[in-house]
Amino acid sequence: MFGTAALATRAQRAEVDSVGDVPLVPRTNRTTIFNAGEVIVDPASQRKPMKVLFLSADTGGGHRASAESLAKQFLLHYPGSTYDLLDIWTDKSIAWPYRSIVNAYKHLSAHPRQWKFLYHLSNSRPYNFMMTRHAQLLSEKKIRRKIENYDPDVIVSVHPAMQLIPHISSRKMSKAKGKHIPFFTVVTDLASGHATWFIRDMEKMYLASDSLYRKARRRGRTPPEKIVMSGLPIRHDFAIQADALGDRTTPEGLSYQMSKKTELGIDPNKPMILMMGGGEGVGSLAKISEELYASMTNRGIDATICVVCGRNEKLKSELAEKDWDTVAKGAQNTKKGFFRRLFRRRSHNKVIEESLERAANEEEETVQTKGKVDVVGLGFVTRMAEYMVAADVLVTKAGPGTIAEAAAVGLPVMLTSYIPGQEAGNVDFVLEKGFGDFSKDPVQIGEEVALWLQDKGLMKTMSENARKAGNPNAAAEIVLDIGSQTQTWMALNEAGASSS
Repeated sequence: MFGTAALATRAQRAEVDSVGDVPLVPRTNRTTIFNAGEVIVDPASQRKPMKVLFLSADTGGGHRASAESLAKQFLLHYPGSTYDLLDIWTDKSIAWPYRSIVNAYKHLSAHPRQWKFLYHLSNSRPYNFMMTRHAQLLSEKKIRRKIENYDPDVIVSVHPAMQLIPHISSRKMSKAKGKHIPFFTVVTDLASGHATWFIRDMEKMYLASDSLYRKARRRGRTPPEKIVMSGLPIRHDFAIQADALGDRTTPEGLSYQMSKKTELGIDPNKPMILMMGGGEGVGSLAKISEELYASMTNRGIDATICVVCGRNEKLKSELAEKDWDTVAKGAQNTKKGFFRRLFRRRSHNKVIEESLERAANEEEETVQTKGKVDVVGLGFVTRMAEYMVAADVLVTKAGPGTIAEAAAVGLPVMLTSYIPGQEAGNVDFVLEKGFGDFSKDPVQIGEEVALWLQDKGLMKTMSENARKAGNPNAAAEIVLDIGSQTQTWMALNEAGASSS
């Protein structure tokens, strides 16, 4: 039975595009009949509910967010389906040090040097071989029992620590139960991929970038026919807003953006800069907001700066009470220093470099009228897709989900920080795709974003590049592909059970 079923998982969809030998998920809601022996399943007309088990861990919010975005698509496209999110390593019955992964991450993310050391130490084949064998010896049976309790039809891993051992468990479960439980991997990193992500024998692996593809082939020896270049799964709201917005550089796109600004209480006649630092409002948001305000004001740019403070009520109060006129008056004349540092730290993107070089060579004009700049502190935002549509520039840390969401709606990005190792590749992704830049210096950030807003041609190019790099429908496409194969396996399992 399993030999016949294996043919079904390798069956190609009709009219599937490809890049080289890597299949792409079609960007439509179309599905294709899978023919496996005498079992024919057409998911478009005969979709059945499924029990989906996601494997993740709370080491950063991105993994859970990706699982939730995929879960919503399962509920939309396979009505009646149920899902659970399992963190196998937090159970107290799991051997130490594996049960301490989440707590260790919280400590290490607050100590970047320690995190960088451990990340690179563990990001090697010998280290992973030893740790995997050790974890398998101590914990595999316990992990298998935990997964068996959910009795899933399909398992979807969205975390690098939920790969090899759970996959071994799923194969043993399949053998014991006499039915195949498909195991899929959705890599929730954008460009940097830890070695633990990449294994060989899952059904399929969904990736967001060419960098990850190369790592999957080199580190995991993942067969190309098992790799799908899908993009990063993001919240469904972004697919809705991206469809309504279209190309933000067109008259129709600009009109929709202005309507969203009005709806959110933002002046539609001013560019809006959206600043984010994570759910807790972390990062040097206060200092960056001051430099942005000073640069916009002193360059005569009218603008609105919206700062997402999250749960950081102290920051929100400080922004509301700050004497912003004093901030602008006290700003140093940093233009010469800015360009000097700029040319030491060359951007990786030629379009941005050329724009800033033109600005450096132009004769400085005295600004007669100061810019009128509003600074708005926002709490925990639930309408993030709409705020990104309304924004003209996003200033944020280099989280993969945030970057993918910005790209989905064609939003240029200024990156201000990243977690060493884990997020370093995300910076390269933005620079190579040409829709943003990176700087840790608040003065440089303020000056460069101001120059972006004064160069409409650059803004248009970056927005177009962002749109090309994004895929707002990635979550739906991944789920339809996983669902098609899972439905086939369910039918084959049922046929095998009835014939035995």
